[in-house]
Amino acid sequence: MSFSGKIKEELAACDKEARHCNLAELSAILHMCGEFSQDRYGVCTVKFRSENFRVARKCFTLMKKTFNIGNDISIRRNMAKGSTSYLLFWKGEELLAVRNAIVHAVCCKRAYIRGAFIAAGSMSDPGKAYHFEIVCSDMGQAEYLKDMINSFGVDAKTVPRKKTYVVYLKEGSQIVDILNVMEAHIALMEMENVRILKEMRNSVNRKVNCETANINKTVCAAVRQVEDIEYIRDTIGLEQLPDGLRDVALTRLANPEAALKELGNLMSEPVGKSGVNHRLRKLSELAEKLREQ
Repeated sequence: MSFSGKIKEELAACDKEARHCNLAELSAILHMCGEFSQDRYGVCTVKFRSENFRVARKCFTLMKKTFNIGNDISIRRNMAKGSTSYLLFWKGEELLAVRNAIVHAVCCKRAYIRGAFIAAGSMSDPGKAYHFEIVCSDMGQAEYLKDMINSFGVDAKTVPRKKTYVVYLKEGSQIVDILNVMEAHIALMEMENVRILKEMRNSVNRKVNCETANINKTVCAAVRQVEDIEYIRDTIGLEQLPDGLRDVALTRLANPEAALKELGNLMSEPVGKSGVNHRLRKLSELAEKLREQ
């Protein structure tokens, strides 16, 4: 099962007692997957269609708990595509409460976002990428959902996609927050475990890259130093150098791979790292002057 499927299964199993929360969740599902209209007598009707059995079952359960009204159910199978569609139909003035539901309370906002994700949401495998989205049929619906999500301190954005509008999140920490808002706690823990492993892996890679860069920098510097010292030796001779410079030059030639601190300890008169660096810089300046001449 995909990660999205796991989240939806967990959310579909979330059972709330408060009627106002059930109404908010039902409103989200029907606005995402349903179509409101009126019959010839002006009575409110709603048609619901989904290829996801969990969504259809959740919608049926919420309608039964919230209004206890009957419905017509039909199942259609497309043998060519190998898919199954679940169609539900309700009629009654009670449905106006669903169509015109206004969500204010925090608990109802959680329920609405949960219903929207169950009906039209998806999420990528966090082991590969961080992407959370809910597909809306029109811009007004997308903006309404985005504002509701952002009321929980995240930064959801919208983007048009063909004939729909997508509300999405791409930051791992914000996706964790919205999973918590929807009360998908099992999925949240699974994602947090993945994030921790990825962060540890990235941290190790950064340290390895940093150490590799430092090693390359040290090797390149040592190669330049040896080249400068050999040039001085072949032009004026190392015996012309002051004792301190001659000491560090001979030690570097004998130990081309040694770090500065180690080089200082190997000299006949040991000096610190800064002292070694200062003398090698003097040798480099001398070599440049000789090359110019």
